[in-house]
Amino acid sequence: KQSMVLLKNENNILPLKKNLKAIAVIGPNADNPSVMYGNYNGVPSRYVTPLQGIENKVSPKTKVYYAIGNDCVEGQKATVIIPTKYLFSENGNGLRGEYFSNPDLTGNPVTVRTDTTIDFTWDGKSPAENIPVVNYSVRWTGQLVAPDSGKYILSITADDGYRLFIDDSLVINDWVEHAPATKTYDAKFQKDSKHKIKLEYFQKAGGASIQLGWYIYGTDLTKEALDIARKSDVIIYCGGISPLLEGEEMDVPYDGFKGGDRTTIDLPAVQEKMLKELKATSKPVIFVIMNGSALAINWENKNLPAILEAWYPGEEGGTAIADILFGDYNPAGKLPVTFYKSTDQLPPFEDYDMLSDGKNNHGRTYRYFTGEPLYPFGYGLSYTTFAYGNLKVEKSFSTRDNIKIKVDVKNNGKMNGDEVVQLYIKHVSAPVPVPLRSLEGFKRIHLKKGEVKTVEFNLSPSSISVIDDKNKRVVLPGEIELFIGGGQPDKEQIGNGKSVSAKILIKGDVNEIE
Repeated sequence: KQSMVLLKNENNILPLKKNLKAIAVIGPNADNPSVMYGNYNGVPSRYVTPLQGIENKVSPKTKVYYAIGNDCVEGQKATVIIPTKYLFSENGNGLRGEYFSNPDLTGNPVTVRTDTTIDFTWDGKSPAENIPVVNYSVRWTGQLVAPDSGKYILSITADDGYRLFIDDSLVINDWVEHAPATKTYDAKFQKDSKHKIKLEYFQKAGGASIQLGWYIYGTDLTKEALDIARKSDVIIYCGGISPLLEGEEMDVPYDGFKGGDRTTIDLPAVQEKMLKELKATSKPVIFVIMNGSALAINWENKNLPAILEAWYPGEEGGTAIADILFGDYNPAGKLPVTFYKSTDQLPPFEDYDMLSDGKNNHGRTYRYFTGEPLYPFGYGLSYTTFAYGNLKVEKSFSTRDNIKIKVDVKNNGKMNGDEVVQLYIKHVSAPVPVPLRSLEGFKRIHLKKGEVKTVEFNLSPSSISVIDDKNKRVVLPGEIELFIGGGQPDKEQIGNGKSVSAKILIKGDVNEIE
């Protein structure tokens, strides 16, 4: 909850009431647990997706409708885990699972059981009784029943190897050790037709996971989403990107992504299209973003009333999101990165210069960026408001002094909440290149409504040092400006109580910092 950042809250539409008649939860990240974990993750014993968190939070009389709405990115079909009602074995719904204590499916299975769905992540855990945590294999067999006539995509994502047989034909074969990877098979099935299915899997080292899903052509995802949107009081759209799109050395063939890197910072077009159609219903749309890196959400910022940045929030992410959306927790997170308006604001990747050149390079990071960001580093809203005043600091110090600063922060709003108090400095008269501003301290405090607290900072000489033209870290005599507030100093904050500032003079000889 502390990490999530409220980016927009027009007319205080948030927090939502828990007793709304109906809520539409839509989007590719709304009920997808794998999106919540990020990369290089452990495996939780349980999880709560945003959909589940919302369902758990609202009143028993509130109807919560769900539709995936669209794929996360164009070309990546929104497959879902094949439900147990379409899988059969001799014991009823589900597939017969035979678990072997070797990676070769040899000998007799150590454990035999019925698995209702194939949706497992076993990293560091035994998959079944008497099976080791590494070097094992599994064979699932049974029947697959098609709910409709038409084209299907059968999808397997696994770490390590796997192969799929349909009606005794090998249709997917990836029987090698590897990190999580997805392969698909296009099929045509008739309604209610039954097909023999055999899925084999082995694990040797490292991660251990396997999911069996499908995508059914002809399903109008947009229509499903708009249908539930129109009969709801509010729409909560959970989108963004995914650890399957951004990561290290990944085979990602979709527009905007390359090898785990990103070629654009735009929100995937298929999501923006869906959001525009949802807005056209005239129902309020709350946008919950889940992502690991910044997104250029210009249209969304201009047209949607509320945006919550949830990142990849972990196994209880759905609970945290619901706590914020419905007011059980007052958000106070601040952006640890700059959200730019477009890729055009970023310098060429091969240009390592931090400073703006006035042309193609606008500068790197909040310390040197000369353009106007979508959301600046350190930005984040709250359900309450804070005022700053009574700044106390001496007017001058020597190059060897610690600088002691005090400031009063008051909660002026109607809700208790946290504030992240941020201290920035600016070198006014430095004879060497320096950042536009630099964050040199921050403290998170909790304030009850109407409460005032005094926050203290102690800047060491190192905090106000610069790099001179001999590549030495030094404290130079000269003028420094301090800014303290709930974000970076800007025209909106300075002078209206949202931040305070002061200029101080550093005197004495040059102090070289060891």
